[in-house]
Amino acid sequence: MIVNIAAYHFTAIDAPESFADALRARGEALDLRGTVLVAGEGINLFLAGGEAAIEDFLAPLRADPRFAGLRVKYSHSAGSPFARLKVKVKPEIISFRRDDASPLAARAPAVSPATLQRWLRQDGVDDDGRKVILLDTRNAQEVDHGTFTGALTLPITRFTELPEALAPHRDALKDATVVSFCTGGIRCEKAALWMRADGMDNVLQLDGGILGYFEEVGGHGYEGGCFVFDERVALDPELKPLVAGKA
Repeated sequence: MIVNIAAYHFTAIDAPESFADALRARGEALDLRGTVLVAGEGINLFLAGGEAAIEDFLAPLRADPRFAGLRVKYSHSAGSPFARLKVKVKPEIISFRRDDASPLAARAPAVSPATLQRWLRQDGVDDDGRKVILLDTRNAQEVDHGTFTGALTLPITRFTELPEALAPHRDALKDATVVSFCTGGIRCEKAALWMRADGMDNVLQLDGGILGYFEEVGGHGYEGGCFVFDERVALDPELKPLVAGKA
């Protein structure tokens, strides 16, 4: 059985190239496959391998004070959904190109999966009786595989298009509690920071994204699967592949 992990963490990395080289060497030594992105703002990784190898890879990160609180989301498959290991250095671990969306200073306020589930079960209102609107920050191809029931989705092909696509909806969102979400949390975190910096102080991020929601509370309020960036294509709320032959 192969262990698959998805994780990201925003933290200042002074020498991204050297850090990426060290991660590449460790991943190759442990025969891991997947993608690791490194930037001055942190890391973003999707990896697959044996259970012991995965934990050996994560151990130095967890021991590094810069990565305190690193959250790892786990799933399993019969084979590796990645062909090889790729480690890249990028300007951002997810490209957004907005100076007012950096999580290095502070995270955007978050809502836990358990709290969001409770809000959905109480007719879509938060604990103050305010309407909850779920904002999908993923692209249209990902949304086609599934999303939260009634979520606001945007006709975008890349994350950098979100601010322009969101503009027509801002008035409709101003009196609600807006919960931004994405696959694993990285895009909805940046989106929430940008929206709050742009005057929308009613925005929260879903902590851990869709995969964190599936892992903690299951699929209540979600229709379909969650697109993932590997050969499994999409996962159901039990974190199992939806596509035949990709298990």
